[in-house]
Formats: sequence, structure tokens, C-alpha cells
Amino acid sequence: EMVMLLEWWSGTNCTLYTDPESYSKYGKENAIVILNHNFEIDFLCGWNFCERFGVLGSSKVLAKKELSYMPVIGWMWYFLEIVFCKRKWEEDRKTVMQKLLNLRDYPENFWFLIHCEGTRFTEQKHQISMQVAEAKGLPKLKYHLLPRTKGFAVTVQCLRNVVSAVYDSTLNFRNNENPTLLGVLNGKKYHADLYVRQVIHEVPEDEQECSKWLHKLYQEKDAFQEEYYRTGSYPAVPVVPPRRPWTLLNWLFWALLLLYPLFKLLINMISSGSSLTLASFAFVIVIASVGVRWMIGVTEINKGSTYGNNDNKQKQK
Repeated sequence: EMVMLLEWWSGTNCTLYTDPESYSKYGKENAIVILNHNFEIDFLCGWNFCERFGVLGSSKVLAKKELSYMPVIGWMWYFLEIVFCKRKWEEDRKTVMQKLLNLRDYPENFWFLIHCEGTRFTEQKHQISMQVAEAKGLPKLKYHLLPRTKGFAVTVQCLRNVVSAVYDSTLNFRNNENPTLLGVLNGKKYHADLYVRQVIHEVPEDEQECSKWLHKLYQEKDAFQEEYYRTGSYPAVPVVPPRRPWTLLNWLFWALLLLYPLFKLLINMISSGSSLTLASFAFVIVIASVGVRWMIGVTEINKGSTYGNNDNKQKQK
């Protein structure tokens, strides 16, 4: 339903920049997909990428534990084998490894999507992240936070010989657009550019070497981001993958199944004239509206978690 809102309701355009050889393999092999984390709807664009190549239903993510408590959506993710973590590595390592190992015998092609930065980019978090980079002697990044290497290293370790490729993806929006989920719900159209490249060299198995590899990858991502801001394009062939009808058909099916009885119930409640019934219905609508607004707030950058704001403090301790 959420991908339908992006594709069909708001009509957001997503241009994919990639090489033809990699394009022919998308959706036909297991892969780890590394995404940048700069926008409120970057996760939705990631799902759109999955849907265009037929792996939305089998896509997996490494997500924060709080999302599992979201009504309906979070519960669905739990049963779809989404890997949740508390972002406290001492507690997460065993749980994350167990969930990842379960994917080794997954019966369909899947993509495992991971935001290695761990949290969305903000100026405050970027400043703290670069202080950590300076203290550790790591190259500074201009458009990204330092990647969290432990989660990625464990992902590679658990899925080695199961995934065929690692896709590095960088998302931007044209005309300095600042897309929001609320904007999508209001039908606002955005223009997304997604650069995807298949990382052909093997990711090191050693955790320290894997960490160095990931830091180097993010330096390359920074360079691609710099080029996009300078030229408005990526160094690859632009293509618009065809929009598939399944998200729209899925939405129409549930709309026809649910909206008619709900509309009939509403008419019966209004015609009954009972003050208590009408008050109860109004209360349910208010609660539902508050719940939806709360779920939208989870995606808003200015209401995001403080994860990443305390790195420097912890380091000093």
C-alpha cells in the first residue's frame, strides 16, 4: 500500500542510474543492498526499487526494534523475518546473527537492505560523526555519517556464499527537494535519482578488513554525491524501470473488500441518530488519525531518534 502511494498516488518518478550488465541481473539473484540515509522517504524509495524488480515481498531489512511495535506494519514485519536490533551491539550480536542465518535457506531470491550509517543524516550527527573520524584517524565524509561496520560485517559473514552480489546505492532528489511521507500522502510528486552499482570485488571476510572496505566504499559514495550536486547526474546510464501494476491491484482489492462494508456501517450509524454511537465513532476516527500521524512522525528527521548524537560523549567516557 505504501509503495502504491509513492508510485500511483503521488506519481513520484524514480530514475535508475546503473550499467546495463548489472541491470539484467536485478531481481534474479540474492543481494545485500547498501543505502544512504539522508531523506525521510529513502526507505520507501528502496521498497520501490525492490518492487520494480519483483523482490518487494522477499526484501529484508535491518531495522530498529521500536519499529516492531508499530500497529499492523510492525507486526507484519516481524512475521516477514525482518531483522530487528536495539542498536546496542553487545545485546544485538547474537540475535542478529541468528536471524541472518535463518535467511540462508530462504526459498526465494531476496534483497537484504541495510543503512550502514545506522541513523538519518543531520548536521548535528554529522558534526559528531566527523569528530569521531578525526579521533580515530579515519577520512572525513562530507555528505554521509561514518558507517557502522560491525552490523555490516556480521551480515556479510552470515550471508557469505548465499548472496551473489553487493549493490551500493545512492539516492538523491532533484531541485533540492526535501521529500516527506506527509507530502506523499498529500499527493505531492517528487523526482528521485537512484544510482546503483554492483560491487564486483569480494568483500573481505576478516572483520577489520571488512571495516576498511566499508569505509572506502563510503568515501566513494561521498564522491558520487559530490558529482551529483555539481552536475545533477550520476556516472551511469539513466533508465526508468517499468512500473508494475501489482501494488495498485493489491490496493484496489483491499479497498473494494473493506470500504463498502465500512461505508455501509457509517451510513447505518449516522441514520441511527444515537449520540453515544456517533460519539464513539468520532472517538475511533480521532484515535486512528492520531495513530497515523504518530507513524508518520517516525519517518520525520526532526523527530528522529537521538542515536548518533552521543557518540562523542561515549567516546570521551
